[in-house]
Amino acid sequence: MRQRSLGPGAHAVSSIGLGGMPLSIADRPSTDIGVRVIQASHDAGITHNDTADVYCLDESDIGHNERLIARALAEWGGNRDTVVVATKGGLIRPDGRWERKGTPDHLRRACEQSLAALRVSRLDLYQLHAPDPDVPFVESIGALADLRSEGKIRWVGLSNVSVQQIKHAESVVPVVSVQNRLSPFFREALETGVVDYCTERGIGFLAYSPVGGGRLNKKLATHAALLRIGANVGLTPHQLVLAWVLAQGPSVIPIPGARSVEHALSSAKVADVDLPEDTLRDVGAQEFSRA
Repeated sequence: MRQRSLGPGAHAVSSIGLGGMPLSIADRPSTDIGVRVIQASHDAGITHNDTADVYCLDESDIGHNERLIARALAEWGGNRDTVVVATKGGLIRPDGRWERKGTPDHLRRACEQSLAALRVSRLDLYQLHAPDPDVPFVESIGALADLRSEGKIRWVGLSNVSVQQIKHAESVVPVVSVQNRLSPFFREALETGVVDYCTERGIGFLAYSPVGGGRLNKKLATHAALLRIGANVGLTPHQLVLAWVLAQGPSVIPIPGARSVEHALSSAKVADVDLPEDTLRDVGAQEFSRA
């Protein structure tokens, strides 16, 4: 499976990762199925798991996805050292809601909890899940810089950020990766220059919700134009969209989720796909309704 750089000074990882969220939120599969999905993705060559402490049902369930990944890797027959696990802190789940909390104290506690949940002494990649408007950005980034200096995290990443925020963070700590939304439904990472900036700096761009996320990805299977275009290149609509996202820049690493082994393996096959230029243009020109 092809690889791409995760970011400056970091390992290369598979050009398609596995997003863990669908395995731990509402309508999640059983634990055994979740473990099989994770292990099957690694058997297929995927070497990057994306997770977060808040990939769970609510505050009482914090760390569910991290614990699931830890179990899957512990029971996997492959080499654990070949897999980069990226997690995030800076959100909370009171009564199942998604709220931001980027205070240094919270990030420190969250980091310690993630270390325990993932059963490691150092996190591979720790990302600020989202800037907290009630906390100075430099304070949140400073907390990650401190955790890095203490050896609790290896690499620092950001999520849901602008180019200006990336630059601000870089003045405090080396930034290895940026995780923002990118799909044909949502192209703001392209339109605002985030993908271009990451490419210029060699920063890995981890594209979350690359097939739309939630209800939107269900629209792809019946998208007439994608069915037509995909048939010409031997790809399903989901694979076609993943390949389009992958082609948006050399730093882009899509991290689709999966609730089944079949879905995970289907996504993994896209890592080695090169779409012709006319196909890329055709996909990009289609209408992707959010309605």
